[in-house]
Amino acid sequence: MVLDNANPTILSESELASHRQRRKGRDAGPKSQSIRDLLMAKPSYATMDPFYMSDFSETDSDDSTMEPIDEQEIYDLIAPISDPEHPTSLESLGVVKLQDVHLISPLDLTIPSALSRVIVELTPTVSHCSLATVIGLGVRVRLEQALPPSYRVEVKIKKDTHNQAEEVNKQLADKERVAAALENASLANILRTMMKPCEE
Repeated sequence: MVLDNANPTILSESELASHRQRRKGRDAGPKSQSIRDLLMAKPSYATMDPFYMSDFSETDSDDSTMEPIDEQEIYDLIAPISDPEHPTSLESLGVVKLQDVHLISPLDLTIPSALSRVIVELTPTVSHCSLATVIGLGVRVRLEQALPPSYRVEVKIKKDTHNQAEEVNKQLADKERVAAALENASLANILRTMMKPCEE
C-alpha cells in the first residue's frame, strides 16, 4: 500500500488543545451485569449503524440543568479519531484543530425546535490526500452519534488545503451519498477502526 504522506508531521503533547481526561486503572476482570444493564444495552444492530442514537440515558435528562455544549467538547469528541493511514489520532496530525470547530447556537434557546449548527473544517496532511473523504465521513459519523438530535453537523475541508476540496465537501454534505457509503461493509470496517480510540 502506497501512503499519501509516508512521513506526516505529528504534533507534540504541548501543541494539542485537548482537555480530555483519560480513564486510568480500568477493571481488568469481567464486570457483572445487572438486569438494568442488560435491558438498557445497545442493541446488536446498533453496532452496525453508525447513526444509531439510544433514546435511553443513564441519568434523568432535565434540560434546564444541562450545561450547553461548547467547541472544546465537540473537539474532544473528534480529536482521538484514528487516522485511516497512520496509527495516530487526527488531533496529533493536526487534521482537526480547536480553532476550526465552530458552533452556531440558535438565537432563542427557549424554542425546542431550534437547531444548533456544528461546522468542522479539516486540514489534510497533504493537499492530494486520497482519504480526505473517509476522514470527513468519520468525523461526521462520530459527531452525529455523540451529539443530541438538535445539532446539525457540517464537515468540510478547510479552504486551500486540498486539491479537490470542492468535490470532497460536496460528497460530505450529500446525505444520500453518506448513507450509501455507510452501507459499504469495507468502509464501515474502516470507520469502526477509526472510532476505536474514542471508546477508550
